[in-house]
Amino acid sequence: MKNISIIGDGAMGSVCAILLCEKGFNVKMWGYDEKQLAQIEKKRENFKFLPGYKLPASLVFEPKDSEILKDANLIISAVPCQYIRSVWGRLKNYVSVTVPIVSVTKGIENRTLLRPSEILADVIKKNVKVVALSGPTIADEIVRKLPATAAAACVNERLAGAVQETFNTPYLRVYRNSDIVGVELAGAMKNVIAIAAGIADGIKIGDNAKAALLCRGLAEITRLGIAMGAKEQTFAGLSGLGDLVTTCISPMGRNRSFGQRIGTGMAVKQAVEFTESVIEGIDTCKSVIGLAEKYGVDMPITEAVYEILFEGKRVSAAIEELMARKLKAE
Repeated sequence: MKNISIIGDGAMGSVCAILLCEKGFNVKMWGYDEKQLAQIEKKRENFKFLPGYKLPASLVFEPKDSEILKDANLIISAVPCQYIRSVWGRLKNYVSVTVPIVSVTKGIENRTLLRPSEILADVIKKNVKVVALSGPTIADEIVRKLPATAAAACVNERLAGAVQETFNTPYLRVYRNSDIVGVELAGAMKNVIAIAAGIADGIKIGDNAKAALLCRGLAEITRLGIAMGAKEQTFAGLSGLGDLVTTCISPMGRNRSFGQRIGTGMAVKQAVEFTESVIEGIDTCKSVIGLAEKYGVDMPITEAVYEILFEGKRVSAAIEELMARKLKAE
């Protein structure tokens, strides 16, 4: 996998570029906004999504749709979930069936309720081979080479192993996982719980409440995952519990920070406008509600977040309802 093409010029795409260039791969990056890509190339810094870190001199910026995938041995899809379909609709004719795609996207498409790997397969329609790379991977920490871990998930364990070796470094330890369904679902749904955790931080209801929120949030994530065919143990792993904890406690997390602003009294619309980056948990919340209804799974925390975000429910009322639910076994 000597030649690697990255689709998406956000924070995670930039982190992948830095890591892979340092490992000696030939890396090209593409962005949907040609002007923004040119500015990043000129500054050699992703000033919008990963400011303060220089991009490698060896990184090549390619704005042309017809050129970015030429000669690629591996493709990285680092596009926000709700934009995967439109971006890959532009690029699908240039994809070779023999070249695997690594998806670092976390989310669930609203209209179709598809996971990132399923969206790619639906758009490209070439029996495309997709590996999901997910876990507690805050971009700022990885680029600073702080110890981190991730899971490379694919039903083809040989391909997962190849991606594992490609991304593994002394500061990023990568594991293999055959449960791509669970890894993608966990990576998406934890963002909804992170919004709830941020609300808890903003309203200052205490550490006991936040601990309960994480535990019960993981329980409902796991219930839906199992109903959709995922393995239960995946949700206790890096892409499940690991990513959930990181996202719910880190001050760098967009979803948690967004929730915190709501908890302090900011209106949802204002809280959204405060953040330039995509807050994946907002759209994912809609999709998870749809999946919960489809599979008949009870997800009270997710429902409470949905009501706060889209139905104007007061945070205090949502908490009161959660605490007043019928008593049950854990």
